[in-house]
Amino acid sequence: MGVRFEELAWRETPIGLISLRRRRDPSLGVEVYEVKLDDEFLMSSLFPVAEIELARLGLAPLAGHGLDVVVGGLGLGYTARTALSDDRVGSLLVVEAIEDVIDWHRRELLPFAAGLASDARTRFVRADFFAAVADGTGFDPGEPGRRFHAVLLDVDHSPRNVLHPAHAAFYTPDGLRRLAAHLHPDGVFALWSDDPPDPAFGEALAAVFRTARAHVVPFANPLTGGESANTVYVAQR
Repeated sequence: MGVRFEELAWRETPIGLISLRRRRDPSLGVEVYEVKLDDEFLMSSLFPVAEIELARLGLAPLAGHGLDVVVGGLGLGYTARTALSDDRVGSLLVVEAIEDVIDWHRRELLPFAAGLASDARTRFVRADFFAAVADGTGFDPGEPGRRFHAVLLDVDHSPRNVLHPAHAAFYTPDGLRRLAAHLHPDGVFALWSDDPPDPAFGEALAAVFRTARAHVVPFANPLTGGESANTVYVAQR
């Protein structure tokens, strides 16, 4: 029958104890991978739909090939792996604040994300995404001021429900303008949120970007037997 529960990795961080665990769900007959911050669940392999759609919806408005893409927040790797499945993507810079999360992927602890770390287009940068925006240094330490075609962000639960108070300023028009400075003309910023569309955040996006839309992404919830939904915001310069 195998191991029912295993904690694969854990580390104390400035925002709490982050851990990766694997468990066998007997009712569903599947292995489930989960990331927790202290006692709070951040993500689960049972619910990857919106993380996948973050990449698909975020890249959809872009034209051309050789796209340079930033993924903010690595997690279980669904967004980054989906971005790499788009053959228009020429480079993928993954900005992740916690070295251990990057190590999960280098050690291939997540079978569904296999190939992410070894893809020649992928580069990991251990940095605080929000600090890189706030201080203007940008995402690529080797090329200050580098611009990108898309930035795909999945760190906080939502613009209103952040993991650290320092993140809140990012979701204001001023914070979004600083982010937009790192995008090419017509570049895209896309954001995952666990909450329904937020009109106030939509207004902040509209104040900075040429177009902005909130996509509601429904998905089957095997735990409730019903349907749940996340939101993916897509804004284009």
